[in-house]
Amino acid sequence: MREPELAGFLPGLEDLGPTTRHALLAAGQEVLECRRVLAKAGLNVVGEVLRGQGEFVEMEHYPRDDVFDAETHAQYYYHAHRGSIEHGHFHTFLRAGGMPAGVAPQAFAQAGGIRPTGDDAISHLVAISMDAWGEPIGLFSCNRWVTGETWYPAADVIRMLGRFEIDHAWPSWPANRWLGAMLRLYRPWIEGLLRHRDAVIGAHLRAHPEQDVFEDRTLEITGYLPLSVDRFLAALVEGGEEYQPPSGRSDR
Repeated sequence: MREPELAGFLPGLEDLGPTTRHALLAAGQEVLECRRVLAKAGLNVVGEVLRGQGEFVEMEHYPRDDVFDAETHAQYYYHAHRGSIEHGHFHTFLRAGGMPAGVAPQAFAQAGGIRPTGDDAISHLVAISMDAWGEPIGLFSCNRWVTGETWYPAADVIRMLGRFEIDHAWPSWPANRWLGAMLRLYRPWIEGLLRHRDAVIGAHLRAHPEQDVFEDRTLEITGYLPLSVDRFLAALVEGGEEYQPPSGRSDR
């Protein structure tokens, strides 16, 4: 079996129109502004969600009860289980109450076990890898067993992306805003990761029609995209957009 290549699902900067570029740069400015105000106090987004949580233990969720916005039904947590690859990563979700009309879980005859349904349904959007200095280093999508989610097709999850917002101050106002801005900044590439995710799952289903691919422990990460916010924004600027970094920001 040959898995689909992620590159074939990702846009190039030249594919982005002026309206999209402007929206991405606005999101990037918010990402940098959140980083700036935290850095002024010697803080970063990872430290914000770990603060007051005790010893950092692999696989535990931080904060302990996740972060949830009861109005938007967006949810996230931070944890670690990938060794030296990263310090940890954020998993972002949208719960049933915040989903757009018309979305429906995807049914597969091979899929067994219990899935969250009804009001408990939950969709994973994207994960953000972080380094030891609290900076993002990658985006990735994953198999269903990793997060225990309800499986929605990529087209439906893409419709959910714009609804991710944590509009309160716990555990940290800038960290919450940073996460939302990251999903907006990389939206075209997150869409590509999700379409690629479905293609990978489809390839595994065709290769092993008798198995429940969603519980296959050998298939964890379906696609990983390295990133650098600063380099990405510089590339957008080189593409012709005007951009002014937040005042007082210093380059890494």
